Amino acid sequence: MKPVLQLTLLIALALSSAGCDLMNKIEHKAAQINRYEVVALHLAKENDQLKAKVSELSYEIETLKSKNNFLTLQLEKDKQVRAPASIKPLVNPKDDLVKFSVYKWDSNQLLATATKAYQNKEFEKAAQYFQHLLHHYPAHPEINDDIIFASGLSAYETGKHDDWALMNLEKLVKQYPTSRHYRSSKLWIAMANLRQGNQKAFFETVEEFRKKYRNTKEWDILSAHYEKILQTYKN
Repeated sequence: MKPVLQLTLLIALALSSAGCDLMNKIEHKAAQINRYEVVALHLAKENDQLKAKVSELSYEIETLKSKNNFLTLQLEKDKQVRAPASIKPLVNPKDDLVKFSVYKWDSNQLLATATKAYQNKEFEKAAQYFQHLLHHYPAHPEINDDIIFASGLSAYETGKHDDWALMNLEKLVKQYPTSRHYRSSKLWIAMANLRQGNQKAFFETVEEFRKKYRNTKEWDILSAHYEKILQTYKN
């Protein structure tokens, strides 16, 4: 074979081999880039998920902060509304079952003791503990119509604290007109007024019940006392 032809073949062969090499390198590089893109997409997705989680946790933290601030504020109110020791005691010291100035009860202790005494029909004890709760801690978050009614009824049942009964039951009637204790509160207000000699207020409630609540247990109690009063006048 002529030298020129041999040289040409060698050059062609070299170029062919170099071209294959180059193509392999390009394909390898393309595969690498593709893997990088897949990994990058996966990392971007994870990053978005982590951002969402961080946002969720941030919201939970802010919610907890708000709750903590609310409870702190309630605690501060609880402390601020305590009556100074120099204020006149709610009951005669010799009859005082609470001794607030001595034991410095917190609101939850007063509430728990009052509730238990009420359930056990220990009305004097219940009335005193409820009244101290309402007097010293009026902003306590658990004070609702149930607590106010229990306080008023306990006071009435003692036979000695009609002023507390009227104050608390009238508060319930004004502030909780849709309470399940609404009619009962009106009943015991009327009965406390009757016991205090305020017959006008008693008869006004009788007339209200006669017109609105004739088919209720409260009317049965009121009407019985009404009939007794009428019979007394007749005699």
